[in-house]
Amino acid sequence: MCTTPAISVLLPVYNGSRYLREALNSILQQTCADFELIIINDGSKDDSADIIASFTDPRIRYFEQENIGLAATLNRAISLSRGAYLARQDQDDISYPERFKKQLRFLEEHPACGMVGTWAEIWQEEQKTGKQHLHPADNATLQFELLFNNPFVHSSLMIRREVFDRVGLYCTDTSRQPPEDYEMWSRIARSYEVANIPEVLHVYRGTGSGMSQQNWQKIMDKVVLISAENIAFAAGADPFDPDVVNTAALVNCVFRNLSGRPSLMGIKKVFDRAAQSVAGSCRDETGSLALAVKTRWRNLCLNYYQCSIRPALHKVLDVFRKKR
Repeated sequence: MCTTPAISVLLPVYNGSRYLREALNSILQQTCADFELIIINDGSKDDSADIIASFTDPRIRYFEQENIGLAATLNRAISLSRGAYLARQDQDDISYPERFKKQLRFLEEHPACGMVGTWAEIWQEEQKTGKQHLHPADNATLQFELLFNNPFVHSSLMIRREVFDRVGLYCTDTSRQPPEDYEMWSRIARSYEVANIPEVLHVYRGTGSGMSQQNWQKIMDKVVLISAENIAFAAGADPFDPDVVNTAALVNCVFRNLSGRPSLMGIKKVFDRAAQSVAGSCRDETGSLALAVKTRWRNLCLNYYQCSIRPALHKVLDVFRKKR
């Protein structure tokens, strides 16, 4: 094996035996073979170690440790990596054979791009759902969408190694993660272009024991926090400004995080400044950014109506009914 592979694949494992073999095979069968596969067993209590030991491919570098969590494990994997490009893979997801080849080619042809993901099929356990993650592909729209939420499938990403030297590693502060991926991409997008390859090259598998399902409310609270920071950065505002916080909360339908009574006029000013900032720094060659801005604003207004106007209308109707 080459001592300096082009790609380092980062695969953390924690009690992942159910789908681990399938995930590993999907990496080892890539048409682009110039990679090392860094597997870190993060204190698994199941037979994950035995499954990993059954693979003898010389490209595998295997490490074991006490459990320290996903973000810290990814940071260790980055420190162990030797490739110029780092590819993510989760223990229960699948990468189709052409994924690495197409992502590597894309990054080599787009030197300003710091990271590239792909579209993905959505499976629930072993069942295909017929649904897909078809996130925006162009930099302008992705920069705008990152103001509010995460338009990437984490385990489909390939990232330049130099990116982490410039913007830092995954955040391990529990008050800010999970979602460690959204926080990371937000920092990357401030220094680099970002992209998705508009092809289904990956399978995202939902499982009943997934972290995001167990702690959804806590995760969404942190999504609003990071979104408010992103909106404030783009709009030249304070991330704790009520209009900024309320914009982030309304877009994500996290009404419990609203600050006071939302002002639609104030929110509109913040939203427009942020959108104009993205439009001013990114070329919207396809018109997809303009469409995304219109769609986001329409949905935000619908959410505003849901949390503000409709409850007030119900109170008026209740009073009217009681008088009758």
